[in-house]
Amino acid sequence: MTNETGAAAAAIRFPCAACGGAMAFDTESQNLKCQYCGDEQQIDSVAGEQKEHAFDDANEDLDALHDWGTAQRAVHCEACGGETLIPGGQTTSTCVFCGSPKVLLEDNVRSIRPESVIPFRLSREEALTSFAKWKKKRWFLPNAFKKQDVRSELNGIYIPYWTYDTETYSVYSAEVGIYHYRTVTRTRVVNGKTETYTDTERYTVWHHANGDYDRSFDDILVPASGHYDGKLLDKLGDFDLGQLHGYAPEFLSGFISERYNVSREEGWGQAQEVADGTLDDEIRDIIGGDEIRNLRIRTNYEDITYKHLLLPVWNASYTYKSRPYYYMVNGQTGTVSGHVPRSAIKITLFTLMCLAIAGAAAIIILSQQSTATGT
Repeated sequence: MTNETGAAAAAIRFPCAACGGAMAFDTESQNLKCQYCGDEQQIDSVAGEQKEHAFDDANEDLDALHDWGTAQRAVHCEACGGETLIPGGQTTSTCVFCGSPKVLLEDNVRSIRPESVIPFRLSREEALTSFAKWKKKRWFLPNAFKKQDVRSELNGIYIPYWTYDTETYSVYSAEVGIYHYRTVTRTRVVNGKTETYTDTERYTVWHHANGDYDRSFDDILVPASGHYDGKLLDKLGDFDLGQLHGYAPEFLSGFISERYNVSREEGWGQAQEVADGTLDDEIRDIIGGDEIRNLRIRTNYEDITYKHLLLPVWNASYTYKSRPYYYMVNGQTGTVSGHVPRSAIKITLFTLMCLAIAGAAAIIILSQQSTATGT
């Protein structure tokens, strides 16, 4: 089904060869489809067709990197700070993120074009269905909200991401603790009498460890959005990057693309943090032991490459009891992430239940301790 959103009027358009009408990307056929006569046009792009760019290549053709295949204008929202890209020569009067009319148009956009894209797989109706199923599974939502048919304003938006590949070589050193056990004699009072008993005591023996570790990283995914909450985007992160297509402007027809606000240098900094965390976990596994302290890791990053991706997201806003909320739906998988109203009654009942369980557990523990000491 063809995307039909309020953002479509400001999106990239391609004329139909049969009738001259506007064609837009169709989520069902994965082709361009005329909105008037239904004629289809196949998009000349091959899955998996992408090029990695060297991160520090000073001789790279920058003009080619900025060629989106169509002229672009940036739209900046003064209300929420969101930035999107629309074709040159077209205008828009509202922000696709928050609906605010306070938007500014900028020409001569110099943004690195995407190297690849995952096209939308879910139609607007399918995204609404995913949200309806998702909200029914949220226990803390008001029952009235769960049952009602929420009227959402959906916009299909391509969210910018960076991916990074790199080869790493790490050297590490640490102190490793191994648990040992010994039998000790202790005393206790039972029914007013002192008695001795044996117990098992744990102690730790420490020794030094060091070594080196090679690791390749492929497609460390970093959101380049300046508008969305990173935690919400993480919950949408089940994209299948094996379905990436080489970028073609036809994929954007009928949709909007967000302008990246995280530079490739900033993105690499975030990717390096992800890699450092992974190396820390894996090196700890290699070292083994029961405890590790004073772990030091020094890592060299080489052969760093990057890609700029566009990934599909349905962005939605709605109002419940005069309060605005928003959510997002992964345009490939249907995964939902967002903010929803909460039921104060359900939260209170859940809290009281947890307190009751904790109180009962405390009483049982105190009773067992009293029995053990004979008091």
